[in-house]
Amino acid sequence: MSFAIEVPGASNPLVKETLYHTLSAAASSDPQRIKSGTQQLQNWETQNGYYSSLQSIFIDTSIPLEIRYLCIIQLKNGIDKYWRRTANSTIQKTEKDQIRTRAIDSGTKEPDNRLALQNALMIAKIIRYEYPVSWPDAVSSIVSNLRLASQSRNSSLPCTRALLILLEVIKELSTARIQRTRTSLQAAAPEVLQAVGSIYADQCTIWMNFALHGGDDEGGALDSIEQSFLPLRILRRLLIAGWDAPNRNAQVQQLWRMLSVQFQDMLNLAIHKSTSVHETLRFMVEKHLRQIAKLHVGMARDHPSGFTLLPDAISLIWAYWKITNQSRFSSKKITDGHDHENSTTCIMDYLALKGLLLLRACVKMVVKPVQTFKYQQPEDKEEKAQSQKIIEDHLLTLDFAQTAVETLMTRFFVFTPQDFRDWNEQPEEWERREEGEDDVWEFSIRSCAEKLFLDLILSKFKPQLVGPFVSIFGRAANLQNTDVMQKDSIYCAIGLAAPALEDMMDFNAFLGIFAQEVQINEPGYNILRRRIAIVLGQWLSVKDGMDRPLIYQIFQHLLDKDQPLNDLIVRITAGKQLKNVILPFDFSFEAFRPYASNILRKLLHLIDEVVMTETKLALLSTLSMLIQSAEEEIEPFADLILSFLPSVWEQADTEYLTKQSVLGILTTLTSAIKNNSDQYHSMIIPLIGSSVDVESDTRVYLIDDAMDLWATLLQRTRPSSVPSVLPLVPHLFPILQVDSDLLRKALEIMETYIYLAPLQFLSSTDLFLGRFTTLLKSGSKREAAGLVLTMIELLIRPALESTEIETMTNLTARLLEANILQTMLEGVHDAYEAHATTGPNRHKTWLDVLVETDFFTVFSRLTIASPTLFVDAVQAARPNQKVETSMRWLLSEWFRHLDNISHPEKKKLNGLALTALLQTGQAWILEHLQELLALWTELVFELYEDVEKIQDCFVYEDPEVLKSEEETAEEARQRKLLLEDPIHRLDLKSFIREHVQNAITVSGGSEAFQAQWLMNVDQDVLREFGKLGIL
Repeated sequence: MSFAIEVPGASNPLVKETLYHTLSAAASSDPQRIKSGTQQLQNWETQNGYYSSLQSIFIDTSIPLEIRYLCIIQLKNGIDKYWRRTANSTIQKTEKDQIRTRAIDSGTKEPDNRLALQNALMIAKIIRYEYPVSWPDAVSSIVSNLRLASQSRNSSLPCTRALLILLEVIKELSTARIQRTRTSLQAAAPEVLQAVGSIYADQCTIWMNFALHGGDDEGGALDSIEQSFLPLRILRRLLIAGWDAPNRNAQVQQLWRMLSVQFQDMLNLAIHKSTSVHETLRFMVEKHLRQIAKLHVGMARDHPSGFTLLPDAISLIWAYWKITNQSRFSSKKITDGHDHENSTTCIMDYLALKGLLLLRACVKMVVKPVQTFKYQQPEDKEEKAQSQKIIEDHLLTLDFAQTAVETLMTRFFVFTPQDFRDWNEQPEEWERREEGEDDVWEFSIRSCAEKLFLDLILSKFKPQLVGPFVSIFGRAANLQNTDVMQKDSIYCAIGLAAPALEDMMDFNAFLGIFAQEVQINEPGYNILRRRIAIVLGQWLSVKDGMDRPLIYQIFQHLLDKDQPLNDLIVRITAGKQLKNVILPFDFSFEAFRPYASNILRKLLHLIDEVVMTETKLALLSTLSMLIQSAEEEIEPFADLILSFLPSVWEQADTEYLTKQSVLGILTTLTSAIKNNSDQYHSMIIPLIGSSVDVESDTRVYLIDDAMDLWATLLQRTRPSSVPSVLPLVPHLFPILQVDSDLLRKALEIMETYIYLAPLQFLSSTDLFLGRFTTLLKSGSKREAAGLVLTMIELLIRPALESTEIETMTNLTARLLEANILQTMLEGVHDAYEAHATTGPNRHKTWLDVLVETDFFTVFSRLTIASPTLFVDAVQAARPNQKVETSMRWLLSEWFRHLDNISHPEKKKLNGLALTALLQTGQAWILEHLQELLALWTELVFELYEDVEKIQDCFVYEDPEVLKSEEETAEEARQRKLLLEDPIHRLDLKSFIREHVQNAITVSGGSEAFQAQWLMNVDQDVLREFGKLGIL
């Protein structure tokens, strides 16, 4: 019996046989072998020779395809990771040279299509990195191989593979943003164009002669059309990316003329269903047409001036416009959805779309010319002006604009038979697709036509187009006109043109017609109801002063499920467009109030009815916007809204986007109803708990929105409802264990809890203070340290206000147990040592200056609470050092740092704390009497308007001035804590007077104090202090 021992991946030597067996394991179906093989391949990634060995196995055609495929994938991925010279464990130059040398030759001989494509992609990536600096002859080498292969009569495979490699290289280089790469491509473009263009021309001649004139060699024609397709794909990209001004190059002009002639010939072959043309040949002809159309549109988009100046450009545009008019896109017949006419996208639809894109690009040259920061030569400016004049003189004339506007309305704004089928069979999907096509207008005929229509309306012909257009709308918008399809297309146009018609048309005059039309119960009028909802949404976004009550009545009617023509699409559209109705700045809930309950109820039922997540999210967005716009006025409807949301939450299951939306709505609603949200705690708090629970699967998706809701809920919670929110506290502490973007939000929530329930929260400090220590030690996380110190300061303040000294003692003990005070003192001592050293070898502190300010702020609050307790805490934090020594260096750094405290409130707090230390009567504070006198003088001059003023400016004479009329529960708690703060409660002069007198008494009287301490003070400092009249 033999045993196979799995050797650890890193210890296996890299030899071809071992690599082959490892690849076999990774390509097998056995999970264990796949795991071990994959791990071993990862271990070899940084070893010299690994990628060249992969290539050696790949080019061996006797090896099974699955292993070779894995080889080329590994090699391609490795080039992404390790080919750059700046990469860690970059591939060595000798290995790179070996890979490059074999890549092109093996690629032209590869028999398998999949492997050939991957090899071509690999070569393209290498050339992207290497060309032209390290591999200057890369493109020339491929072109040389292509020329040799094209002359071979034995097999077409080498030529096809060389073309494939060249295609991927051109694609890769044309997408580069680095100017050097684009310049190199442009330098190689003429050589590539000559080689590829000749192959394309030769192959096209063969198959087009057969297609147009007939012959016996059908197989040869099919081979030739296959051989001409790859060159055409290369040429399409090369003509666009290979020249800054393609119209100036004679080769480009020659090829452009040839393609223009071929375009018409190919179009005739594609649209005339001649039985003499093989179906495969016709299919390939259509593929050629698509590539040529892409070239035309791409040239017009990237080189607008150059496109116009290319041969026969205007004739080409008119040819496309003719195709567009001939396409059978539209249907005026209202069907019941059972028309089985084939309406899949055909070549005519595709070319019609490209024609619209091309026409729009030309119109934009005049209406919205592209602005660029690139320096333009005089020749460039002249060509731009020349191209614009050509468009204006030969295309964008008034006659064409009028014809185009009419054609777009009557042919492309109407429904197709497929639209009617989908309306009945897949209503939600159809509505979502129609709604979303505005974002992908380049791929939708109707959406592209709408964009072009708006461009024409906003062109220089706006005055001539708008008048007749408004007249057409006026004739269509009457109850006697029952042509629903015509009305829908005209209403669509009037909605699109709303920005252009804002000052030229009285929208209110047509609201009455709309109100009557949405009540007509005739077949097909559901289409008109949908359109009216859209038009009203478009109008309200640009026009104020409209009859909003009537509009609200229309939407109330459109959302009514009991109306027979209000099918799902009509109601979904109305629900979505309602957002645009309530969005404008002139929205007033007072006018909306009579309809609010009815509309809200119908909207909520619709949300519950729809199935698709995208639709539900859009309707929930409308609901959220309504709550946000109504603000506190939404409170009477809060019960109605909250009665529906739990079912939406339950139905969502694993649709986390829906749950995120529900949490967002609850946040908006809680914020709107302010202090009256307590009654809904029983519903909201479990949702928050399940969303932030560390054991929950939904946590990763919902925690951000849940924490926003949590914070908002706490800010609106009254003191009487505190017990209901305390069960959420344990969910807060695990968040502090993770360094993430949630840390700030978690600390903000903790801050709110301290305001809300200070004493209850103080009892839980042992659960989170340990995490604070880690954040304080992280010098790179200045913001996190600042937030943590703010939390500690907030914890001290309610403890300070407590009547029991035991509360403050317990908090100090916990700060010591969590090693927080030790960390803070360690940081201050490090800063002290740094400031005590000079020169090139001076000590550099890890403590940020702003964090040090926060450290002294915490020390100040502890000292004001009890100077003795603070001194004892310092002694406990540094047990191996005498307290006198610790206090001397601490005070030395403290007084030095005062100049870095610019915030006047914090400076007063530090001044109060240092003054309070006089209460100890210790020499280590009295030794700093001169610094104290200078600090007092500075603070008094800062905080008093004049020295005769009774109280400093931070002590409020009338605390009621801080109270606002619409004060939230959170703001009330903050105000209360603010008024209890020593900064705003203690008058500085009185505090100084009390503690100096106490220090004099402790020192044995005035004479002893003078002899022992005041005699060491600079007389100028003493004189300035005496002017204050404190003593």
